[in-house]
Amino acid sequence: MTELFRAENLTMQFGGLTAVSGFDLSLCRGEIVGLIGPNGAGKTTVFNMIAGYYTPSEGKILFEGKVLNGKKAHEITKLGIARTFQNIRLFPDLKVIENIMLAYHCRIRSSFFGAVFHFPLYRREEEEMMRKAMLLLNEVGLAESAEEQSSSLPYGKQRKLEIARALGTGPKLLLLDEPAAGMNPSETQELLDLILRLKEDFGLTILLIEHDMKFVMRICERIKVLDYGITIAEGTPLEIQKDPKVIEAYLGEVRTC
Repeated sequence: MTELFRAENLTMQFGGLTAVSGFDLSLCRGEIVGLIGPNGAGKTTVFNMIAGYYTPSEGKILFEGKVLNGKKAHEITKLGIARTFQNIRLFPDLKVIENIMLAYHCRIRSSFFGAVFHFPLYRREEEEMMRKAMLLLNEVGLAESAEEQSSSLPYGKQRKLEIARALGTGPKLLLLDEPAAGMNPSETQELLDLILRLKEDFGLTILLIEHDMKFVMRICERIKVLDYGITIAEGTPLEIQKDPKVIEAYLGEVRTC
């Protein structure tokens, strides 16, 4: 398999606190890899470094062979990395379809003035954004809700909308931060099926953080475990379930899922 992404010796320090230390990760195209650990283990800090919200104190991030260190979040998005957030960050006063259309703005060629004065190029691009947004909403089962205010959607559908908005940026690598948080078993199963289908339909590589261990064990090909910012284990779901360091640090009594 072809390598898409690599993190080498990533370290993130905040003053005297080391949130992540010596983090290494390689992702091949088409993989789904899980990043787990107790609260405060450094998982979201890793995501923030990859997505350009934090600049690593040490180490290197490479995506398709390009060094990402020092690049801003919008530059990294344009290169093909998108993320969702643990706490849903939609634009609540905008329509569902408008939330998706905003994601496409990172790909348009029109200038600011072209948008303000609705030049022909911008009008054509706006029509194309709307068409693509509807296709995405259809992919995640939200086409019938396109004209609704996003804040009016049930929680599970808001999660789907956030994933669809991330897909609107055209990613190759999708970072999912606790996508199943707050969902009931039926919603969780529906989300699992959706993620697997989107991975195939869009040719995605996926790195996800999740506390629902049944979800992680069923969807991930490999799992990396952090504790106090340090990697304590890495392997297949079966290997992780049996690892004594993981059991002690995080999982407690582990049963085969």
